[in-house]
Amino acid sequence: MHVDEKTVRRIARLARIKVTDEEAKGLEKELSGILDWVEMLDEVDVSGVEPMTSTVAMKLRQREDKVTDGEKAKDVTLNAPMTEDDFFVVPKVVE
Repeated sequence: MHVDEKTVRRIARLARIKVTDEEAKGLEKELSGILDWVEMLDEVDVSGVEPMTSTVAMKLRQREDKVTDGEKAKDVTLNAPMTEDDFFVVPKVVE
């Protein structure tokens, strides 16, 4: 696939990258080369290959989804200047 200078400039504008005329010429070749390489990947037959999230087969450990209060209310409010029944006490700011 060939990328022209207009496309390079559009990509640069979208990426907020300032590109000179000389750089645009070089980027044409580089982007075309990258896209040619990606097109070569289309030739690989991947039918029957399952998508994977890791190179090593593994099963994610899952915990039971239950709601708790964390059972650490005392620890959380330990350094608070004022507390009451495991809640922070703050001064009134609106009258």
